[in-house]
Amino acid sequence: MSKNKLVAPVVKWVGGKRQLLDEITPLFPEQMTTYCEPFLGGGAVLFSLQPSNAVVNDLNKDLITVYQVIRDNPDALIESLKQHENTPEYFYAIRDVDRNKERYQALSDIEKASRFLYLNKTCFNGLFRVNSSGEFNSPFGHYKNPNIVNEPVLRAVSGYFNASRISFYSEDFSETLNRIEAGGFVYLDPPYDPVSDTANFTGYSKGGFGRDEQVRLKECCDELTRRGVKFLLSNSATDFIRDLYHEYDITIVKAKRAINSDAKKRGAIEEVLVKNYGTE
Repeated sequence: MSKNKLVAPVVKWVGGKRQLLDEITPLFPEQMTTYCEPFLGGGAVLFSLQPSNAVVNDLNKDLITVYQVIRDNPDALIESLKQHENTPEYFYAIRDVDRNKERYQALSDIEKASRFLYLNKTCFNGLFRVNSSGEFNSPFGHYKNPNIVNEPVLRAVSGYFNASRISFYSEDFSETLNRIEAGGFVYLDPPYDPVSDTANFTGYSKGGFGRDEQVRLKECCDELTRRGVKFLLSNSATDFIRDLYHEYDITIVKAKRAINSDAKKRGAIEEVLVKNYGTE
Protein backbone atom coordinates (compact mmCIF):
# COMPACT_ATOMS: atom_id res chain seq x y z
CA MET A 1 0.00 0.00 0.00
CA SER A 2 1.46 3.39 -1.00
CA LYS A 3 1.96 5.90 1.80
CA ASN A 4 -0.21 8.99 2.18
CA LYS A 5 1.82 12.01 3.29
CA LEU A 6 -1.24 13.48 4.97
CA VAL A 7 -1.34 10.56 7.42
CA ALA A 8 0.28 12.21 10.43
CA PRO A 9 -0.23 12.60 14.19
CA VAL A 10 -3.53 14.20 15.16
CA VAL A 11 -2.42 14.99 18.73
CA LYS A 12 0.65 16.54 20.26
CA TRP A 13 2.15 14.09 22.73
CA VAL A 14 4.96 14.14 25.26
CA GLY A 15 7.93 12.23 23.85
CA GLY A 16 6.56 12.23 20.31
CA LYS A 17 8.96 10.71 17.81
CA ARG A 18 8.58 12.96 14.76
CA GLN A 19 12.07 14.40 15.15
CA LEU A 20 13.67 10.98 15.54
CA LEU A 21 11.99 9.24 12.61
CA ASP A 22 15.13 9.50 10.47
CA GLU A 23 17.09 7.77 13.24
CA ILE A 24 14.50 5.15 14.10
CA THR A 25 12.95 3.90 10.86
CA PRO A 26 16.23 2.84 9.13
CA LEU A 27 16.73 0.43 12.04
CA PHE A 28 13.42 -1.35 11.45
CA PRO A 29 13.55 -4.85 9.92
CA GLU A 30 12.52 -4.98 6.28
CA GLN A 31 10.19 -7.93 6.82
CA MET A 32 7.53 -8.24 9.54
CA THR A 33 4.27 -10.15 9.73
CA THR A 34 2.70 -7.74 12.23
CA TYR A 35 3.73 -4.31 13.49
CA CYS A 36 3.05 -3.59 17.16
CA GLU A 37 3.19 -0.45 19.32
CA PRO A 38 2.18 -1.01 22.96
CA PHE A 39 2.79 2.68 23.89
CA LEU A 40 1.14 4.38 20.92
CA GLY A 41 0.82 7.97 22.12
CA GLY A 42 0.74 10.38 19.18
CA GLY A 43 1.52 7.57 16.73
CA ALA A 44 4.27 9.35 14.77
CA VAL A 45 6.08 6.09 14.00
CA LEU A 46 2.89 4.23 13.06
CA PHE A 47 1.80 7.01 10.71
CA SER A 48 5.26 7.24 9.14
CA LEU A 49 5.48 3.50 8.56
CA GLN A 50 1.78 2.95 7.71
CA PRO A 51 1.88 -0.84 8.06
CA SER A 52 -1.06 -2.77 6.63
CA ASN A 53 -1.26 -5.09 9.66
CA ALA A 54 -0.78 -3.66 13.14
CA VAL A 55 -1.62 -4.10 16.83
CA VAL A 56 -1.54 -0.84 18.77
CA ASN A 57 -2.21 0.00 22.40
CA ASP A 58 -2.16 2.85 24.86
CA LEU A 59 -3.11 2.82 28.53
CA ASN A 60 -4.88 6.12 27.97
CA LYS A 61 -8.34 4.84 27.03
CA ASP A 62 -9.55 8.27 25.88
CA LEU A 63 -6.69 8.46 23.38
CA ILE A 64 -7.63 5.07 21.93
CA THR A 65 -11.24 6.26 21.73
CA VAL A 66 -10.02 9.20 19.62
CA TYR A 67 -8.40 6.84 17.12
CA GLN A 68 -11.44 4.56 16.98
CA VAL A 69 -13.76 7.52 16.37
CA ILE A 70 -11.46 8.83 13.62
CA ARG A 71 -11.71 5.40 12.02
CA ASP A 72 -15.46 4.93 12.41
CA ASN A 73 -17.04 8.41 12.47
CA PRO A 74 -14.77 11.06 10.90
CA ASP A 75 -17.65 13.18 9.56
CA ALA A 76 -19.39 13.44 12.93
CA LEU A 77 -16.09 14.14 14.69
CA ILE A 78 -15.19 16.95 12.29
CA GLU A 79 -18.62 18.56 12.69
CA SER A 80 -18.29 18.37 16.48
CA LEU A 81 -14.83 19.94 16.40
CA LYS A 82 -16.17 22.88 14.40
CA GLN A 83 -18.47 23.80 17.31
CA HIS A 84 -15.68 24.54 19.80
CA GLU A 85 -14.61 28.04 20.85
CA ASN A 86 -11.10 29.32 21.52
CA THR A 87 -11.79 31.27 24.73
CA PRO A 88 -10.61 30.70 28.30
CA GLU A 89 -14.16 30.50 29.63
CA TYR A 90 -15.19 27.86 27.11
CA PHE A 91 -11.91 25.95 27.52
CA TYR A 92 -12.25 25.58 31.29
CA ALA A 93 -15.91 24.61 30.99
CA ILE A 94 -14.96 21.80 28.59
CA ARG A 95 -11.86 20.84 30.58
CA ASP A 96 -13.83 20.52 33.81
CA VAL A 97 -16.42 18.13 32.40
CA ASP A 98 -14.41 15.18 33.74
CA ARG A 99 -14.73 16.53 37.31
CA ASN A 100 -18.23 15.08 37.23
CA LYS A 101 -17.72 11.39 36.47
CA GLU A 102 -21.36 10.68 35.68
CA ARG A 103 -21.53 13.63 33.30
CA TYR A 104 -18.34 12.58 31.57
CA GLN A 105 -19.41 8.96 31.18
CA ALA A 106 -22.69 10.17 29.66
CA LEU A 107 -20.78 11.69 26.74
CA SER A 108 -20.80 9.72 23.49
CA ASP A 109 -17.48 8.47 22.11
CA ILE A 110 -17.68 11.20 19.46
CA GLU A 111 -18.10 13.86 22.16
CA LYS A 112 -15.22 12.40 24.18
CA ALA A 113 -12.95 12.34 21.14
CA SER A 114 -13.94 15.88 20.17
CA ARG A 115 -13.27 17.15 23.70
CA PHE A 116 -9.91 15.38 23.79
CA LEU A 117 -8.72 16.85 20.49
CA TYR A 118 -10.02 20.32 21.35
CA LEU A 119 -8.16 20.38 24.68
CA ASN A 120 -5.01 19.04 23.06
CA LYS A 121 -5.03 21.82 20.45
CA THR A 122 -5.83 24.66 22.84
CA CYS A 123 -4.14 23.80 26.15
CA PHE A 124 -0.75 25.21 27.14
CA ASN A 125 2.09 23.70 25.06
CA GLY A 126 -0.26 20.98 23.80
CA LEU A 127 0.63 19.07 26.95
CA PHE A 128 -1.84 16.31 27.76
CA ARG A 129 -1.63 15.89 31.51
CA VAL A 130 -3.92 14.44 34.15
CA ASN A 131 -3.83 14.56 37.93
CA SER A 132 -3.93 11.60 40.32
CA SER A 133 -7.71 11.41 39.86
CA GLY A 134 -7.36 11.11 36.09
CA GLU A 135 -8.68 14.64 35.47
CA PHE A 136 -7.23 16.76 32.67
CA ASN A 137 -5.39 19.65 34.34
CA SER A 138 -3.36 21.54 31.72
CA PRO A 139 -4.19 25.28 31.57
CA PHE A 140 -5.50 27.28 28.60
CA GLY A 141 -2.83 28.02 25.99
CA HIS A 142 -3.99 31.47 24.78
CA TYR A 143 -3.17 30.64 21.14
CA LYS A 144 -4.60 33.08 18.59
CA ASN A 145 -5.52 30.55 15.91
CA PRO A 146 -5.11 26.91 17.00
CA ASN A 147 -5.77 24.30 14.32
CA ILE A 148 -8.69 22.66 16.10
CA VAL A 149 -10.19 21.13 12.94
CA ASN A 150 -7.39 19.62 10.84
CA GLU A 151 -9.85 18.05 8.43
CA PRO A 152 -7.39 16.85 5.72
CA VAL A 153 -5.28 14.96 8.26
CA LEU A 154 -8.27 13.52 10.10
CA ARG A 155 -9.73 12.18 6.84
CA ALA A 156 -6.36 10.81 5.72
CA VAL A 157 -5.84 8.99 9.01
CA SER A 158 -9.39 7.62 8.85
CA GLY A 159 -8.73 6.38 5.32
CA TYR A 160 -5.52 4.67 6.42
CA PHE A 161 -7.22 2.99 9.37
CA ASN A 162 -10.01 1.67 7.17
CA ALA A 163 -7.65 0.42 4.45
CA SER A 164 -5.56 -1.53 6.95
CA ARG A 165 -5.98 -4.22 9.58
CA ILE A 166 -5.30 -2.35 12.80
CA SER A 167 -6.39 -3.65 16.18
CA PHE A 168 -6.73 -1.04 18.95
CA TYR A 169 -6.37 -1.87 22.64
CA SER A 170 -6.19 -0.04 25.96
CA GLU A 171 -4.58 -2.50 28.33
CA ASP A 172 -1.35 -3.26 30.15
CA PHE A 173 1.57 -3.37 27.72
CA SER A 174 2.36 -6.97 28.67
CA GLU A 175 -1.06 -8.12 27.45
CA THR A 176 -0.49 -6.45 24.09
CA LEU A 177 2.97 -7.98 23.74
CA ASN A 178 1.51 -11.44 24.38
CA ARG A 179 -0.60 -11.01 21.23
CA ILE A 180 2.45 -10.85 18.95
CA GLU A 181 3.81 -14.04 17.40
CA ALA A 182 7.19 -14.92 15.90
CA GLY A 183 7.90 -12.87 12.81
CA GLY A 184 6.27 -9.77 14.26
CA PHE A 185 8.06 -6.54 15.10
CA VAL A 186 7.49 -4.35 18.15
CA TYR A 187 8.44 -0.70 18.57
CA LEU A 188 8.50 0.23 22.25
CA ASP A 189 8.30 3.87 23.34
CA PRO A 190 7.48 3.73 27.06
CA PRO A 191 7.46 6.68 29.47
CA TYR A 192 11.14 7.45 29.82
CA ASP A 193 13.35 6.85 32.83
CA PRO A 194 13.84 10.39 34.23
CA VAL A 195 17.26 11.94 33.69
CA SER A 196 16.84 13.91 36.92
CA ASP A 197 14.48 14.16 39.88
CA THR A 198 12.73 17.12 38.24
CA ALA A 199 12.52 15.64 34.73
CA ASN A 200 10.06 12.88 35.53
CA PHE A 201 6.86 13.09 33.47
CA THR A 202 4.33 10.25 33.45
CA GLY A 203 1.16 12.32 33.65
CA TYR A 204 -0.32 11.11 30.39
CA SER A 205 -2.47 8.65 32.37
CA LYS A 206 -3.36 7.91 35.97
CA GLY A 207 -0.56 6.28 37.90
CA GLY A 208 3.06 6.30 36.85
CA PHE A 209 5.81 4.33 35.19
CA GLY A 210 8.63 3.90 37.69
CA ARG A 211 11.70 1.70 37.64
CA ASP A 212 9.75 -1.40 38.67
CA GLU A 213 7.75 -0.96 35.47
CA GLN A 214 10.95 -0.42 33.47
CA VAL A 215 12.28 -3.72 34.81
CA ARG A 216 9.00 -5.47 34.02
CA LEU A 217 9.16 -4.10 30.47
CA LYS A 218 12.72 -5.40 30.08
CA GLU A 219 11.56 -8.84 31.20
CA CYS A 220 8.86 -8.67 28.50
CA CYS A 221 11.59 -7.80 25.98
CA ASP A 222 13.50 -10.90 27.04
CA GLU A 223 10.35 -12.93 26.46
CA LEU A 224 9.88 -11.39 23.01
CA THR A 225 13.43 -12.44 22.16
CA ARG A 226 12.75 -16.00 23.31
CA ARG A 227 9.60 -16.11 21.13
CA GLY A 228 11.37 -14.88 18.01
CA VAL A 229 9.78 -11.42 18.01
CA LYS A 230 12.05 -8.50 17.05
CA PHE A 231 11.87 -5.28 19.03
CA LEU A 232 13.29 -1.77 18.98
CA LEU A 233 12.99 0.29 22.16
CA SER A 234 13.48 4.01 22.84
CA ASN A 235 14.35 5.37 26.27
CA SER A 236 16.50 7.96 27.97
CA ALA A 237 20.21 7.15 28.13
CA THR A 238 20.42 6.94 31.91
CA ASP A 239 22.90 4.61 33.58
CA PHE A 240 19.94 2.58 34.83
CA ILE A 241 18.55 1.95 31.32
CA ARG A 242 21.98 1.30 29.77
CA ASP A 243 22.74 -1.26 32.45
CA LEU A 244 19.26 -2.81 32.24
CA TYR A 245 19.65 -3.51 28.50
CA HIS A 246 23.42 -4.03 28.43
CA GLU A 247 23.19 -7.40 26.65
CA TYR A 248 21.32 -5.89 23.71
CA ASP A 249 22.43 -3.71 20.78
CA ILE A 250 22.35 -0.07 21.98
CA THR A 251 22.59 3.06 19.81
CA ILE A 252 22.84 6.54 21.32
CA VAL A 253 20.94 9.39 19.64
CA LYS A 254 20.20 12.99 20.61
CA ALA A 255 16.66 14.34 20.78
CA LYS A 256 15.34 17.77 21.67
CA ARG A 257 12.75 17.76 24.40
CA ALA A 258 10.35 20.62 25.05
CA ILE A 259 8.32 19.84 28.17
CA ASN A 260 10.28 22.05 30.55
CA SER A 261 8.22 25.14 31.44
CA ASP A 262 11.39 27.20 31.07
CA ALA A 263 12.18 27.35 27.33
CA LYS A 264 15.84 28.08 28.10
CA LYS A 265 16.13 24.67 29.76
CA ARG A 266 14.79 22.78 26.76
CA GLY A 267 17.54 21.14 24.73
CA ALA A 268 19.05 18.01 23.24
CA ILE A 269 19.33 15.02 25.53
CA GLU A 270 20.77 11.59 24.89
CA GLU A 271 18.39 8.73 24.22
CA VAL A 272 19.01 5.04 23.58
CA LEU A 273 17.65 2.84 20.82
CA VAL A 274 17.79 -0.78 21.94
CA LYS A 275 17.22 -3.72 19.58
CA ASN A 276 17.43 -7.51 19.73
CA TYR A 277 18.38 -8.14 16.09
CA GLY A 278 21.21 -7.34 13.70
CA THR A 279 21.20 -5.75 10.29
CA GLU A 280 19.38 -7.69 7.61
